Amino acid sequence: MTKRLSASAESFLPLTPVAFEILLALAEGGRHGYDVMIEIERRSGGRISPNPGTLYRALDRLLQEGLLTSVVRAVEGENRRLFSLSPLGRDVAAAEAARLSDQVLAARSLRLFKRGGA
Repeated sequence: MTKRLSASAESFLPLTPVAFEILLALAEGGRHGYDVMIEIERRSGGRISPNPGTLYRALDRLLQEGLLTSVVRAVEGENRRLFSLSPLGRDVAAAEAARLSDQVLAARSLRLFKRGGA
């Protein structure tokens, strides 16, 4: 896969759950891969725990698609690859959040949430 030139954010949708979780983990700033994995586990309460192979394949795919950028920096004396959202990646994350929000609103209107639920 390669970068999609002049692609709209919507052309990337729907995202896989792991891809969306990665974008969410990077929304506040750059992180190295292990930190991305820890943030996904923390944010999901342990419900999502990608194995390293899955995580790094997804990070590489998101880089190739232009949703992430990366730089190598010295962190605690070691070179680490830090991933960040690209402007397109931020737009795609926002578009996916809006898409999911619309789905939740539809489910609520159909009374699919149990009392005391979301």
